[in-house]
Amino acid sequence: MEYAEYRAQDGVGLAELVRRGELAASEPLEAALARSAQVNGRINAVVRRTEEWARRTAAEPGSGALAGVPFLLKDLQQELAGHPSGGGNRALALVPAAETAEVVRRWLEAGLVVFGRTNTPEFGAKPVTEPETCGPSRNPWDPERTPGGSSGGAAAAVAAGVVPLAAASDGGGSIRIPAACCGVFGLKPGRGLVPAGPMRAENFHGAAVDGVVSRTVRDSAVALDSVVGGHGTSPYAPAVPERSFAVESTREPGMLRVGFTGQSALGRPHPDATAALSDAARLLESLGHRVEPVESPVDLEALAVDFLRAWSVKLAASVDETKRLTGATDRDFEQDSRLLAAAGRAVGAAEYSALLDRWHGYTRRLAEFHRHHDLLLTPALAGPPVRIGQLDTPAPLRFAGELALRTGARGLLRSTGAVDRVARENLRHVPYTQLANITGRPAMSVPLYWNRQGLPLGVQFVGPLAGEGMLFRLAAQLERARPWAHHEPPL
Repeated sequence: MEYAEYRAQDGVGLAELVRRGELAASEPLEAALARSAQVNGRINAVVRRTEEWARRTAAEPGSGALAGVPFLLKDLQQELAGHPSGGGNRALALVPAAETAEVVRRWLEAGLVVFGRTNTPEFGAKPVTEPETCGPSRNPWDPERTPGGSSGGAAAAVAAGVVPLAAASDGGGSIRIPAACCGVFGLKPGRGLVPAGPMRAENFHGAAVDGVVSRTVRDSAVALDSVVGGHGTSPYAPAVPERSFAVESTREPGMLRVGFTGQSALGRPHPDATAALSDAARLLESLGHRVEPVESPVDLEALAVDFLRAWSVKLAASVDETKRLTGATDRDFEQDSRLLAAAGRAVGAAEYSALLDRWHGYTRRLAEFHRHHDLLLTPALAGPPVRIGQLDTPAPLRFAGELALRTGARGLLRSTGAVDRVARENLRHVPYTQLANITGRPAMSVPLYWNRQGLPLGVQFVGPLAGEGMLFRLAAQLERARPWAHHEPPL
């Protein structure tokens, strides 16, 4: 199977060709492996390989909706029994998973053929993918720039034509940010819709969820159909969709009420982000939707603070759990992870409880917004994808941080605000995505805009509770109005 033939099909198309016998079951996998060998040295998207396991799987593709389609897992959780899930950490990279995550089991049941894992920052903690253990992933549109994070390897692989869709996950924007950076489609499902078990009941209070990035809307819809629904370890039963998301993606969205804003509490967005937002608003109006500017439904400064506090606590727990599981020492973690974890350990129990109560407050305010608007439209990024290394911690702060960690003066980290400043600088480039995680609402990044330098900047739509169907209907309409799958980076 030649690359041009492979690239011309999405996942659903490849599965149909295999099902009809027009392609041997092994052909899509071999095409994916060949493309990976051709481009991965330039983008560093795939960091672990399971090629022989994949060839055995491809020999018996089954009858699932995506049978025979090459697929990559993210190297963060998404466990496959007998294979490590490294999470960008050198200690975890050596530990094979004891069991398979339910979401992975369902992907395999759908017929997806897993031949490797994609790069991620350590513990998925950054909006760029530059782990010390595997090196940086690079954006296929400009290898000097990031593909985003934390599913940066996944989005880079899809944009580069290695696979038509790839596994991703999103705890603060990690599906939507890389999708926006790489010019592909990414939808974060709502809280609880995709099972997190059996290793965990939910991840980050349900704010983090598994999904995919893909070139086409229908691939994301079919992939979500294959995993939706609770598991015996789920803490609650998710709302059951009336129709499959594949069907939803074939239906018209009707006239939608869309409120749009480019407000950020962390600085003025780049003119390219503003242009992408305005362009999307005009396109929506031309399609018959009611579009109007709005104020942000929540206090963005407070939300940023509460997200960063909670994220630091989560990272502290991840570091401690990794030490327990692997016997790792501080040397096995990146300094930024240790600094953020130290800040998380300084958050008291009462403070954290109050923080989670405020999360529910943001949910109530967004629900009030959705009483009057179907969707919230924002930029997905505050500007073009940043350059590799641009978000590295400045040397003076690294020195001061290491001194504080070694001397045990960790309280200084919080009292000086040094860690917060570094974390906020990371968030400044991606300030729009965390609202959907905190509130548990579905949200998507749609690739509608490329700037004059040829760099993609996606726009984000945040839907209401159980609004995935609405998002898929609109995404498919936008895809028909302004197709993007033919855009191919100059690798």
